[in-house]
Order: sequence, then C-alpha cells, then structure tokens
Amino acid sequence: MARTNAIAINDDSIVACCSPLSESELSDEEATQAASIFGALADPVRLRMLSLIAAQPEVCSCALEGPLGKSQPTISHHTRVLSEAGLIEGEKRGRWMWWHVVPGQLNQVARILTV
Repeated sequence: MARTNAIAINDDSIVACCSPLSESELSDEEATQAASIFGALADPVRLRMLSLIAAQPEVCSCALEGPLGKSQPTISHHTRVLSEAGLIEGEKRGRWMWWHVVPGQLNQVARILTV
C-alpha cells in the first residue's frame, strides 16, 4: 500500500506569493517560478525522487541510487534540478549530500493548484 503525506496549507505567510489559479491571474514572475517548479516535477524520476526524499526527514544521495535504479551522476543531475526549483535543499557531509524537502515550496505548489 502506498504511503501518502499530507501537506497542510495553513500558514499564509509561507505561501503568500501565489494565489490559486482560480482566484487571480499569475504575474509574470509567479508564472516563471511556477513553470520552473512544474518543469522539475514533470520528469518521472524527479517526481519519484521527491517522494522518496519527502517520506523521510532527510535522505543521503547514496540512498537514492538503489530505489531509483540510477547512477550517481544521474542522481546528482536530478537533485540539482529539484534544488534549483527550490523543492529540496541539501547539505554536504563528507563525500555525500543529504537532502530534505522545502515545505514552503510544496505548499506553494498545492496552493496554486487549489480551486
């Protein structure tokens, strides 16, 4: 059975930048930011990677190779794309990067899509 994580959208200060699509038009800046996020999420490997990272407080890059069946250079590429979109943040510890989700960004995505 798949495990789901609910994202509470109850802190307007975190997601104040973007209104739901049904309430008002997005500005050029908001649309550019949202397109970057949705572009990062449009790849199945990155979407699965984000779900693996979101399922735990933090995840080592080395722990993503097995579940995703991808090489370390491919993992690095995809984590970079997710990081540049602001969806995950990493901390280098020794040889490896440890990743965690940026909750505010996931709340923003949810808020944009809320009808």
